Amino acid sequence: MTKYDIIIVGAGASGLIAAGKAAESGAKVLLLEKMNRPGKKLLITGNGRCNITHDAGMAEYFNHIYPNSRFLKNAFSQFFTTDIIQLLAKSGVETIVEKDGRIFPAGNRSADVLNALMKWLEKNNVQIEYNCRVDKLLVNNGIIGGVGYLQEESVKEIFADKVILCTGGNSYPATGSTGDGYNFARALGHTIIKPKPALTPVYIRNYSFSEISGISLEDRKISLFRNNKKIKVHVGDIGFTHWGLSGPGILDFSRYIESNDVLKINLINTDNDNFRSIINETAANDGKMTLKRFLKMFELPESLIKQILNELNLDWVIHLADINRNNRNKIIELFCEYPFIVERTGDYNIAMVTSGGVSTKEVSSGTMESKLIKNLFFAGEVLDIDGDTGGYNLQAAFSTGFLAGKNL
Repeated sequence: MTKYDIIIVGAGASGLIAAGKAAESGAKVLLLEKMNRPGKKLLITGNGRCNITHDAGMAEYFNHIYPNSRFLKNAFSQFFTTDIIQLLAKSGVETIVEKDGRIFPAGNRSADVLNALMKWLEKNNVQIEYNCRVDKLLVNNGIIGGVGYLQEESVKEIFADKVILCTGGNSYPATGSTGDGYNFARALGHTIIKPKPALTPVYIRNYSFSEISGISLEDRKISLFRNNKKIKVHVGDIGFTHWGLSGPGILDFSRYIESNDVLKINLINTDNDNFRSIINETAANDGKMTLKRFLKMFELPESLIKQILNELNLDWVIHLADINRNNRNKIIELFCEYPFIVERTGDYNIAMVTSGGVSTKEVSSGTMESKLIKNLFFAGEVLDIDGDTGGYNLQAAFSTGFLAGKNL
């Protein structure tokens, strides 16, 4: 059987970059993909637009990647935002930067990005096999030697000097991401940090905001409580859906959220004591001001104001001077710390990425090579690395794939 210099398992974002970079040097590269075509998850990122990367500097990137962002320092130093943009431009794909710093293909089509990467692989003579599900890794005396895969109910073996696992996580299993890499790595002695859905919406118990679905708030403080103890705080955009909470702020925070946690959201972006002072002062100076007019000063949608006041059985045309102390306290509590009890977070079918994976303590940050098995490399979401929304995850996949491909 033909022997290859390099076998790459998984034709997602990291696998495509790793294959292209490894083949540029003239290496004989085989890319194996269990689905019937490449980049299925890449095609659905950014709602089909493909949020390629973000224009933030490297220092800012480290604030958006977890749990050990510094693991990516070498990878980012070798291949970063301008590099992926230039690579795509060589195949005719121009990019645009949106006002929040997110970078997309100018045509707003994920397919343009995938096609550009495939042209690059074709130019460098990468061989690709589809419908090829790897079943095992071939290892002898702690050294990788190839892979075994299922074909017509029997296991075939393909030999190679080096292997890169770019198998992704568990998110969007319909695209082929079903945690295969975790099983391979675990079988070889690697530690797997417990995988968990991340960048996912949150379902709320006894949710009463369905009627205002589609309303969103910018840069609101979200406090996470567990067993009546505050454990984390985050600030971000919040969206109300038919069944719970979404928006970048909730998605980014979801990696920490568990069932029965309580999310307390500051709807007006001011603390309880300051809000109390503002109410009291306004009531003293303009007692005839209606509660509706007062609350709209905090740039809240009318539908949200009405929703919360209905819960308090308060008419929004009531004058501030006519609101008793008990009701003022309730208003302050709900608008500064509205509590949402978490039923559950979204599962892998809707989670954009997977938190957890192969422990980075057992992988060289300078090469992406396993510290346990010689000539075995990892790249992309299979690693215990995940980021916020905004292009950070794809950039991490591109960068780790490039570093692995280069060091082969």
